[in-house]
Amino acid sequence: MRRHATSAALADLDASFFRVRFDRLTPTEKRYMRAMAELGPGPHRSGDIADQVGRRVTAVAPIRNTLIAKGMIYSPSHGDTAFTVPLFDGFMKRTMPWPLPGNPD
Repeated sequence: MRRHATSAALADLDASFFRVRFDRLTPTEKRYMRAMAELGPGPHRSGDIADQVGRRVTAVAPIRNTLIAKGMIYSPSHGDTAFTVPLFDGFMKRTMPWPLPGNPD
C-alpha cells in the first residue's frame, strides 16, 4: 500500500511540479542536471559534475550559474552544488536516459 502511494505521488510530481521546472531548462542545462542526478541527490563538487559531462569546470561554470539564477540548484558551500528541489535527481533519472548522447553544443 505504501509503495503504491509513493509511486502515485511521484507520478503526480513528475507530471506537474517537476515537469514545469524541467521544461524551463535549455538542452545544455538539462544535460548538466542529468549529470548531477547520476551522482545522486548531492551536494556534489563542481569538478565531479564537470567530469560527468566530460568538460572542464570552467566550461560548465556558466551553466551552473544560470541554473542557480533559475533556482534549480544552489551552492551550500564553496564549490558544492545541490538540487533545490528534493527528489529532483530521481525525476531526472526517470526522464532522461544515461549515458547521455552526444554534446548538443
